[in-house]
Amino acid sequence: MSVLDAIIEGVREDLAARRKSLSYIQDAIDQAAAPIDPLPSLLSSQLSLIAEVKRSSPSKGALASISDPAGLAEKYEEAGASIISVLTESRRFGGSLADLDAVRSRVQIPILRKDFMVDEYQFFEARAHGADLVLLIVAALSQSQLNDYHQLAHGLGMRALVEVHTNDELERALEISPQIVGVNSRNLKTLEVDTQSFAELIPRIPNELIAVAESGISTRADVDFAQRNGARAILVGEALVRAGDPKAAVRELLGEDKVAQ
Repeated sequence: MSVLDAIIEGVREDLAARRKSLSYIQDAIDQAAAPIDPLPSLLSSQLSLIAEVKRSSPSKGALASISDPAGLAEKYEEAGASIISVLTESRRFGGSLADLDAVRSRVQIPILRKDFMVDEYQFFEARAHGADLVLLIVAALSQSQLNDYHQLAHGLGMRALVEVHTNDELERALEISPQIVGVNSRNLKTLEVDTQSFAELIPRIPNELIAVAESGISTRADVDFAQRNGARAILVGEALVRAGDPKAAVRELLGEDKVAQ
């Protein structure tokens, strides 16, 4: 069993334990704030940052305790992040839907629910807890699931970040006509990182789509490399949560590329 398979197995078990009726979740959606379209945020500058609230990871273990996820998200927003990514998977990443709720209550910019979305209930759940954007990992889904979940996300007023790791996955992603495509340099089956995937895959993403470079970004040089290969946005977690000054870390990564909103 690969790391990805093991994570998904745990996600399904945890989902089964918290699943409620669709009527319950629909009531929660009706009470939630209207979704914020992340596209304007991603298109507002030459390079946008998706800053992540992330306590731990399968590859590195504990990263940061993050007792106040909303406070951290506010710092990201103040420093110029365009979107906040909130890990909600609990077993390997130490996240929760409570983190999503807390962040939603304190920031004004769009929020990505970062999880392993393998069941349609999770999409209703994401919207009920205030997510504006969800993650679709091509490696974790069949083509029919990828297409159906992409449509479901849009039907609920959210956008989807469609994540790929290989050329085959990119071809599958492009079949569903995505607007945002992420290239993750970390192989979710082995956890190895190879940022050369940015050079191999991002140039193959059509220019009209928003290409996001994910994982393996911790310095301004890493950002430059991703941007030279066509990235319009970067998603960064570990480097920010481990930084003593998250605001300074955000500004350093964005450098001179972040224009005034």
